[in-house]
Amino acid sequence: MTTLSAFYHSSIGKKFIVGLTGVCLCIYLVVHLGGNLLLFKNDGGAAFDRYAELLPSLLIILIVEKILFAIFICHILFGTIVWAINKFSRPQKYLVNKPQENSSFSSRWAFVTGSIVFIFLVIHVRTFWFTSRFQAGEHFSMYALVKESFSSPIYSSFYVVAMALLGFHLRHGFQSVFQTFGLKTTKYTPLIEAAGIIFWLLIPIGFAIIPIYFFLNS
Repeated sequence: MTTLSAFYHSSIGKKFIVGLTGVCLCIYLVVHLGGNLLLFKNDGGAAFDRYAELLPSLLIILIVEKILFAIFICHILFGTIVWAINKFSRPQKYLVNKPQENSSFSSRWAFVTGSIVFIFLVIHVRTFWFTSRFQAGEHFSMYALVKESFSSPIYSSFYVVAMALLGFHLRHGFQSVFQTFGLKTTKYTPLIEAAGIIFWLLIPIGFAIIPIYFFLNS
């Protein structure tokens, strides 16, 4: 128990929690994108509306939502702590600082991109999840809400920019999690980086296509 407590309070322990919660959120992104692809089915949104109506009726989904919320809070909390430790625990500041030689752009801006993605997520949840759960009328259609929301150039543009920043955040996170778990060795680094490109590039693109598609067809 003492060992576990020491690990929890250590810097690597906090990084481990950030990495583990990040992996869980990445899995959710894949599942969420898979469901959103129903928006492109040529049936006037019928399949997507059935999907959106089914989810809240399943007990397992309601439980997963609460677990997902807790995971997200932990990711933000410990991510912020790790960022603060890295930023303020340096014993001295060097006269010549060349961050581009010591870290990637995505890692230097991980906290900023994560913060903007968080703001986007609050707006996104308020627009879709909150409306569908607490303000939906008798003839509510999630497909119609998506279509209406993405007819706005401001919201669609913000969504696309947020997905671009999510890509930068995932790029840093994908490589960091393997390093934290001790899996990023010289042998497997090229494979990890190749797999990371597929993930941090394709997932945000998949989400970004949705507002672009609806805006162009609005």
